[in-house]
Formats: sequence, C-alpha cells, structure tokens
Amino acid sequence: MRCVFLGDLVGRAGRVAAIDRLPGLIERHAIDFVVVNAENSAGGFGITEDIFHDLLDAGADVVTLGNHAFDQKEALVFIERQNRLVRPANYPAGTPGRGAALHTARNGAQVLVVQIMGRLFMDPLDDPFQVLDRELGACRLGDHADAIIVDVHAEATSEKQAIGHYLDGRVSLVVGTHTHIPTADHQILSGGTGYLSDAGMCGDYDSVIGMQKEEPLQRFTRKFASARFTPALGEPTLCGVAVETDDVSGLATHIAPLRLGGRLSETVPETWQAG
Repeated sequence: MRCVFLGDLVGRAGRVAAIDRLPGLIERHAIDFVVVNAENSAGGFGITEDIFHDLLDAGADVVTLGNHAFDQKEALVFIERQNRLVRPANYPAGTPGRGAALHTARNGAQVLVVQIMGRLFMDPLDDPFQVLDRELGACRLGDHADAIIVDVHAEATSEKQAIGHYLDGRVSLVVGTHTHIPTADHQILSGGTGYLSDAGMCGDYDSVIGMQKEEPLQRFTRKFASARFTPALGEPTLCGVAVETDDVSGLATHIAPLRLGGRLSETVPETWQAG
C-alpha cells in the first residue's frame, strides 16, 4: 500500500500546494491513503470547517492538527462531527474531538491514524507513551488495522526519535510535525517502522517557518512585537513523506521524502519514477 503524509500546511500558500497537487498525485502514482497536517492552514493558525472539506475533496483521507488545533474557535464545535479530523490524543479528558481515526483506504485497507503531542518545550499534556499504548492496544497492527500512521507533533527531535523507537514494529510510520523544516533522516527502523523526524511544511520557504520574514526578524532583533505574524504568499513547496507498506505485516517496505515546487529541491520516491 502507498501512503503519503504531508507536513504542516501554512496559510493559503500551503493550502494551494496541497489542494492543487493532491488529485494528480493520487491518480498518477496510485496512492492509497493520504494524511495531511493542517493545524496552520487558516491564516497560519488553526483550521476551519471549509478548509477541512476542501482538503477532503482534494483527496486527503485524514487531517491532523496539533498545538494550534483550536485557534479557530469554530473547531471546538465542528471537530465533534468530523470523524476524520484528529487532534493530539494526549489532550486532557473532555477535550472536544478525537486523537485517532480508523478509515478505509482506496484499496480497501483499514488505516489507523493517531496523533500525539510532545512535552519537551511544548504544553505539558498527558504522557505520550502511555497514551500511545492505550490507542494501539485498542487497534493493533495486523489485527484491526492494516496500517498505522502516527503523527508526532513535537519540538524536540530527541523526543520524536524516542517515540519512533518505542513504537518500532508496532506501527507502519512515525512522522514528526510542528517545526516546519524537513529533516533528512527518513529510514526504516530495525523493527520495520518507517520514521522521519519532521515532514516539513507545505508553504512558502522564502519565509520564517512559513511566516512573512519582517515580523519574526523584528521580534528577534528588537525583542518586541509590532504586528501579527502573517503567512508568506510566495510559490509554495509541497512537502512530506511517502511510505509503502507490506500488505501482510503492515510494516514499511520503502520510505522516501516528497518535495514538489517552490524553492526546495524537488524529489519523489524512486518507486514512483519507476511506475
């Protein structure tokens, strides 16, 4: 099975990159399942229901969020009726929404998507390791799910790596989000789980993590805010990771970065080029 995970969509540029390119990618490369992190898709902060539906219409199967999940207050309401919208599973009990979603892929497989938020340099949420044990105990790879994708929304690469090794052999893919910078450590861990510390962002890379440069530079150099952060609107890069899984075990057989358009060097999986 072929799965694609797209990193944090930042503002209109990120939305355009995903919505314009996803339909063609899915058709041309026979992609079975797509996960998109969209917690920065609405003006850089949060998500709206209209954006969520636009992403589904473009081919996203599940949309994940993060620490900006509820920056758009309407999300507190519509997340309850959208079973393919996933916020961190280690939010406190009673938080609206869900931390995992089981959805049917285009090839008929059952794919579980779980999101967890790190605690280093982030909000002090529940223990991500215990919460992951709970979620995966309820839906095991090979029993209830043909593939499992875990979005680790975290600041520290050390915490992301630790979670990757903790889940090795139990899930298909562990992929980091939140920092908006793609890492070069894509690999299949010793137990068969695909891993990438950060998928990067879908957005304009002539920016400071997707935001127009002037205000971040002002805050760094003069130590005070003069305006709101505003998403950059230049040519976007579609950025993420592709993983192929074994139909029997559900573990990863191939993993590769995906970058299209914009300022970063383009790359697609070799197996796509061969196909």
